[in-house]
Parts: sequence; structure tokens; C-alpha cells
Amino acid sequence: MSEENFLSLQSSEGVIANMASRLYAAYLQMGEVTVANEDEYIKKSVHVAIRMAHYADTFCKSDGEWMADKGAGATGL
Repeated sequence: MSEENFLSLQSSEGVIANMASRLYAAYLQMGEVTVANEDEYIKKSVHVAIRMAHYADTFCKSDGEWMADKGAGATGL
């Protein structure tokens, strides 16, 4: 009988996993992934997804961040 694994990801971790899976699928589609380098490309996909999320967080404001700025006296103009 196979061992079952259960994960409980936070929302941001789920977003990263989703992004990484799309990147990994692209690497597969391009024929870059082999049995020998599979783990390397999984790790690469996760690292790139984290970098992309970090850049998005740095350069974009969420709705909550905009509202916090308005509450702090910013006019939004």
C-alpha cells in the first residue's frame, strides 16, 4: 500500500506552487526536462516563481495596501 502525503499550503504558497507548475510545464514542453534533471527543473521553477511573486509584491499594491494609504492621509491623486 502506498503512503499518502497531505499538504496544507497557505494562500501565498499555493500561488507560488501554481506559478511554478506553469513554469515547469513550459520547460517540459520545450523538451528541457529529463529524468536526470527533473529535480533541478522543479527547484528552478519554484525559485523563478518566488522571484516573480517578489517583484509583483514590490511593484504592485494590493487593494488593502491602497486602502491603507488612503486612510493614512494620501489623496490618491
